[in-house]
Amino acid sequence: MAATEDRAIETFLLEERRYPPPEDFAAQANAQPDIYERDFEEFWEAEGRERVTWFEDFDELLEWELPYAKWYIGGKLNVAYNCVDRHVEAGLGDKVAYHWEGEPENERRTITFSDLQREVVRFANALKKLGVKKGTPVGIYMGRKVNRLLRRENYH
Repeated sequence: MAATEDRAIETFLLEERRYPPPEDFAAQANAQPDIYERDFEEFWEAEGRERVTWFEDFDELLEWELPYAKWYIGGKLNVAYNCVDRHVEAGLGDKVAYHWEGEPENERRTITFSDLQREVVRFANALKKLGVKKGTPVGIYMGRKVNRLLRRENYH
C-alpha cells in the first residue's frame, strides 16, 4: 500500500486557514454575523419584502414538498425591473452594474445601471419590431461574447 492510500480523501481537502476581510469592508456587507441568529422563515420573508419590488405581494413565503420548493407564493414581479430599473429610479444609474471581460484580455466594458437599462430597452424594442409580444417564447443564443448581444449591429 502506498503512503497516500491509507489516508482518507478528506485529509487532502482540509483547509483551516482564514482570511478575514478588512473591518471597513465587513462593516458594509449585506450579511452581518447576526444573520445566523435569525429565524429562517422570518429572514427570507424580510429579505423578500425589503430587497424585491413586487407588482403583486406574495401571500405565503414557502411551500416545501421535497424535493420541490415554491417561494413567495402568489407574488408577481418583473425580474428586469428588479435587476435594473429600480436602481436607476433610486438615483443609482451611474453605479456600475457589472464589469464585462472578454477574450482577448483587452476586451473590456464597464456597464452602469443606466447603460444597461438603455440597452435592455433597445433590445426589447428590437424584439417588438420582429413581432415578439407578451407571452411569446423567445430563445436567445448568446454565444461566447455576451457583449455582442447588446451591440447596435444586432438590432438591424
